[in-house]
Amino acid sequence: MTKTQIYKFGGASVKDAAAVKNLAKILRNRLRNNFVIVVSAMGKTTNHLETILSLKLKDQDYSVNSTILKAFHLDICKELFPAEHVIFPKIENYFILLHHELNNPISKDNYDEYYDRIIGFGELLSSRIVMEYLCFQDLLVLWQDARELICTDSDFRFAKVDWEKTRRNCQTQLKPKLEQFPVLTQGFIGSDPKGRPTTLGREGSDFTAAILAASLDAASVTIWKDVPGVLNADPKIFSDTVLFSELDYQQAAEMTFYGASVIHPKTIKPLANAGIPLFVKSFINPEEAGTKIHNLSKAGAAQTIVVKKDQILVSFKVTDFAFIEEKHIHLIYEQLQRLKLRVNMLQTSAITISIVIDSQLFKLEQLLAELKNDFEIRYNEGLELLTVLHADPAALAKLISDYEVLLEQSTRNTTQIVRRLK
Repeated sequence: MTKTQIYKFGGASVKDAAAVKNLAKILRNRLRNNFVIVVSAMGKTTNHLETILSLKLKDQDYSVNSTILKAFHLDICKELFPAEHVIFPKIENYFILLHHELNNPISKDNYDEYYDRIIGFGELLSSRIVMEYLCFQDLLVLWQDARELICTDSDFRFAKVDWEKTRRNCQTQLKPKLEQFPVLTQGFIGSDPKGRPTTLGREGSDFTAAILAASLDAASVTIWKDVPGVLNADPKIFSDTVLFSELDYQQAAEMTFYGASVIHPKTIKPLANAGIPLFVKSFINPEEAGTKIHNLSKAGAAQTIVVKKDQILVSFKVTDFAFIEEKHIHLIYEQLQRLKLRVNMLQTSAITISIVIDSQLFKLEQLLAELKNDFEIRYNEGLELLTVLHADPAALAKLISDYEVLLEQSTRNTTQIVRRLK
């Protein structure tokens, strides 16, 4: 039997009607049985839903934002389908369900669970539109609710996969369908043991593709992006980027760990463990080779630059003239874990612990409130974390020439710098 292939299309590849038509064009000569298509929310839909959540949390009117989001999806449908097509009442129904959920009370205490109930509507809308359009173009595919396949714990917004249950679901529910038809499903979403919606972390659709691939013993995963493949730096920031034709799993994992946005950080591990190659290709130029990530006997050491924006530098200073001990670090990490805050950089001195974290809604104030009695705390917001792998000294100097450096540390192969414009 032919092994399954997984194709994942991100938000940019389904951002408007032209993009959806291009997706269908890519699939026309590739689509067959034992094919799984994973799609993200359309364009910036997730951001718009987060804005609606933020307004709801502040008890402000979000009806205009909701109307704009609905019109965005309906306008795409108007370009893709005739007026009498079944997709239009289906979109209406999704927004009725969304407003029903938004009528429930929200607070800081239940925000993460509330977030997961709301945010997945982006993927549900997108997958339904794409599935209906493929069928309208005589590319018959089955729609699958990913929440029926991806089993997780109840760690809302950062749910951990129950691999055993997920594999069983994929083998018993998904595999029989794939023997007959290609299947289209959603990235990013799952469900907990009580059937409540969960999400796998922001930009988690890549991870969904890897989960399905590992659970189905797939032949490969292909992620379709608006870039030629994996580059050594973000082309939106740097003009002189270099394309990697191939990468070792370890190299790719290291890049994603430090924040390279081309692949979700959790994607590599399940694929590497199963020996499933990952291809990163351009939906703009689909015939180009892109990047292949797999086992390499000898990995290269090209300079790679990763910039993470919206970073916060928080420094904890002991207040009783004592030196930093393990208990101080444990105290801080206990709160970071409770708040689901990931440390992007850590540095300790005799009396200070400094951490760099992503900016997240009201998480910083909660962290400060919990630890203000144990430490003197200072913080800076709106920073950038620059990570350079295999740094060239001259290039590194250029990268910080216009910036104030707040924190810096280096190992043999990695340099990390917290910076802000002068």
